Amino acid sequence: MKPSFIYVGIRVKDMSKSIEFYTKFLGMEDKGHSRIEVTKGDVVYLESKDAKVGIELNHYDKDSQFNSDYVVGEGLDHLAFSVEEFDATMRQAREAGYKIFKEVDTGKSKWAYIEDPNGIWIELCKSG
Repeated sequence: MKPSFIYVGIRVKDMSKSIEFYTKFLGMEDKGHSRIEVTKGDVVYLESKDAKVGIELNHYDKDSQFNSDYVVGEGLDHLAFSVEEFDATMRQAREAGYKIFKEVDTGKSKWAYIEDPNGIWIELCKSG
């Protein structure tokens, strides 16, 4: 398993204002928007022009299991790592006893959220 760090996911209160801040003020490029029905959330992926580092903005519906009261400073949603062998990585996570919150297979992509020892959510996603 050779994970590759790909982006940081942050939970936002207002998607439009957040997009404006990161693109117009910080100069990031908007690389795409999507709706993830299984999480009842909207996602916008932004990338730094020079360093190719990404931020994923996440906003969840009121009835999403991922929605919680927003507290300033606690907006880190997750860190994401791309893995080549998703199923083998998930097996290793289970064997190591890491808590798995959600596994998603859309037919086009696979990802899962596990918890690190500090309670931070780590997304593992199938690359390519």
